[in-house]
Amino acid sequence: MLSYLKKRWNYLVAKLGMSHEENADPKVQLEQAISDAKDQHRRLREQAANVVANQKQTEMRINDALAKLEKTNGSARQAIMMAEEAQAAGDTAKVDSYTQAAQQFADRLITLDEEVESLKSMHFQASEAADQAKAAVRQNSSILQKRLSERQALLSKLDQAKMQETVNSAMSTLGESVGDDGPTFEQVREKIEARYAKASAVAELTESSVESRMLEVEEAARGVEALARLSQIKSELGIETAAGELEQGDAD
Repeated sequence: MLSYLKKRWNYLVAKLGMSHEENADPKVQLEQAISDAKDQHRRLREQAANVVANQKQTEMRINDALAKLEKTNGSARQAIMMAEEAQAAGDTAKVDSYTQAAQQFADRLITLDEEVESLKSMHFQASEAADQAKAAVRQNSSILQKRLSERQALLSKLDQAKMQETVNSAMSTLGESVGDDGPTFEQVREKIEARYAKASAVAELTESSVESRMLEVEEAARGVEALARLSQIKSELGIETAAGELEQGDAD
């Protein structure tokens, strides 16, 4: 039962994640990714700064230890010289006092030498860490700059994709019915073209009918004119034309 509930929970989580991914705005996701990259770079810089600061502090401690070493070495030499002078003067008390002081300075020199060697080892490690931190910052900075430069190109592609999707949707709508019972754009166009073709055909037929009537009138007029010309020719030749023939010609 527990195993089933666990699987069911994982399924619901995965389903919600897929639903969120499908409905998420790519532009918002891109800005979130850039913001996360900037935050990561800022944290990396802070860590690198701490590493470099540790290197600087180690250098300061080495310089301080070397200065103390040099000063202690000088004091030890001075104590030895003063003990030698007291020995030459026969002042046994001062000889013992300066000798003890020189011994203490010698002990301090040994401690300072050990400290300097330890600090040098620490400084070497800190320098390596600082170099690695600086390289990591430079590399991450280059990646961040590349992402920033790619952001504008991606936003431009996203705008082009949205525009193309809008065009595709519009073109798809033209091929779909306006309503549940409405015709498609193609059907409307075919209907209009068929109506236009029919109207043109009717007009053409009407025009042809008028032309045929005009032709009949012209032929009838030409026939009357031909008979009149024939009668004129016969009159010129002295041939009488019967009234019946003329009347029959007029009737025709």
